[in-house]
Amino acid sequence: MSYVVEGSSGPWEVVIGLEVHAQVVSRAKLFSGAATAFGAEPNTQVSFVDAAFPGMLPVINGVCVAQAVRTGLGLDAQINLVSRFDRKNYFYADLPAGYQISQYQHPIVGAGSVEIELADGSTRRIGVTRLHLEQDAGKSLHDQHPGKSYIDLNRAGVALMEIVSEPDLRSPEEAGAYLRKLRTILRYLGTCDGNMEEGSLRADVNVSVRRHGEPFRTRCEVKNVNSVRYVMQAIEAEAKRQVAVWEDGGTVGQETRLYDVARGATRAMRSKEDAHDYRYFPDPDLLPLVLDAAWVAELGRHLPELPDAKRARFMRDYGLPAYDSAVLVAEQATADFYETVARGRDARLAANWVIGDLFAAFNRTGRGIEDSPVAAAALGELLDLMADGTINGRIAKDVFELMVETGEAPGAIVESRGLRQVTDTGAIDAAIAAVLTANADKLAEYRSGKDKLFGFFVGQTIKSMAGKANPALVNEALKRALG
Repeated sequence: MSYVVEGSSGPWEVVIGLEVHAQVVSRAKLFSGAATAFGAEPNTQVSFVDAAFPGMLPVINGVCVAQAVRTGLGLDAQINLVSRFDRKNYFYADLPAGYQISQYQHPIVGAGSVEIELADGSTRRIGVTRLHLEQDAGKSLHDQHPGKSYIDLNRAGVALMEIVSEPDLRSPEEAGAYLRKLRTILRYLGTCDGNMEEGSLRADVNVSVRRHGEPFRTRCEVKNVNSVRYVMQAIEAEAKRQVAVWEDGGTVGQETRLYDVARGATRAMRSKEDAHDYRYFPDPDLLPLVLDAAWVAELGRHLPELPDAKRARFMRDYGLPAYDSAVLVAEQATADFYETVARGRDARLAANWVIGDLFAAFNRTGRGIEDSPVAAAALGELLDLMADGTINGRIAKDVFELMVETGEAPGAIVESRGLRQVTDTGAIDAAIAAVLTANADKLAEYRSGKDKLFGFFVGQTIKSMAGKANPALVNEALKRALG
C-alpha cells in the first residue's frame, strides 16, 4: 500500500526528491592542495585559494574528477565528456570569495538510476537527474562565544558530489531506502566514506504534496539533514505541515526550511532562491573540463563488484534468499567477511551465523564488522568443528560466546574445556536407559500413542549428558530403545 497523508478532506500523496551532498574521498581539496582530513584544529587546513586571497587561481584536482566519473559509472549514468564550472554567487561569512565554484548547466554526470529494495520485498528504480562537482563552504561556529560567531575554513574547498534524484520517491521508507542504497554504492566505489555523523554525506530533502493524479504542487526544501532517520522524520513532518496549510485554504510558498529534531517539526529558514538569484556564469579561471573517452572506459573496467551484482551472485552461487543476500551486501566489509566464512562450507549455515550470532554479538559489544570480536577465519573453523562432528550445534553456541569474550580459537576452547561431542554409543545407551527409568510415567504415555514425547526424551538425554551428546546418535539410540 502506498504512503499517504490523511487530511480532513481525504488522502494526499507525498512527492519527494533528494539532493545528496557526498564528500569526495581525496587527500586534497577540489581546487587546492590543502588537506581534507576530518577533525583537524580549526583553520589549519586552509590554502590561499580556499581563503580567497587576491590573485589566487584554482587548479582542478584530477583525483576528484576521477572519483566523480567512477560514481557516475556506478550509478549507471551518462558521463558527459565535456562539462563546465560556474560561479554560484551568494554572500555568507563562511564563503570568503562570495561565490561557490559549482557546475550548473553542464554537469560532469547526467541521468542515471538507483534500484531500491523495500521492506515488503518489492523493488523500485529511482531516477538520478545529475551529479555535479562543487566545492564545499566553510563552517560557522555559533557556540564558541556568547556574542560572536567563529569561522572554520578547514572544510572550505573540499570536493563535493551533489547527486540529485528525480522526484520519484513517494514515502519516507523509499527515501530512507534510496539514501541507504546510495551510501552503500558510494562506499563500495570508495568515492565517499558515507559518514553522516562527520558531515561527509548529508541531504537536502525536497517535499511537496498533491491529490492523486494532480500535477506537482509547490515544493519546500529541508536543508542539511544528516541521518537517514532524520530524513524520514523530516519528510513526514513537512508533508503533514503542507497538507494542513492547503486544507486550511492557504498556499505553500517555495522556501528553504530546517528540521528541528527536538520538536519533530520543520521551521522556515529563508525563501527559496531560484537559479537567477545566484547569478550563475562560467568561471573565468577554469577551462571547460574535457574527458577522454578511453580514460572513462578504463575507469569503468576497474570498478569493483557493486551491491546489486554481488547480491545476485550470492543468491545464485550460494543459494541464499533475497533478504539474507541484501543484508550481507549492505556493507562491503560484511560481504567480504561472509565470503571468507562460506568458502568451501555450507553457505546457508554460514549466512545464519553471520546474520544471527555475529550481528547479535556486535549489538552486545558495541563493535562492528571492522573490529569484529570474532575473525572470519575463526568463525569458519567453528563451522568446521560442527561439520566434522567434533561439537554439536548446541555446544557451538557456547563456544562462540567464549570466542567473543576471550578471543580464543574455537579448537582451543573445545579442548581446554572438554567440550568434544560424545559419540560413544555405549554412553548414550546408558544415559537413555537412565532417562526412561526416571520418567516411567512419560514412557507409558509414549507407548500409549503420545508420539510427541519422543522429543522430550531426546532433550532429557542430551541434558543429562551436559549437551555433549551427538543428537543424531541420540535419535537413533532412542528409536531402538523405544521400538
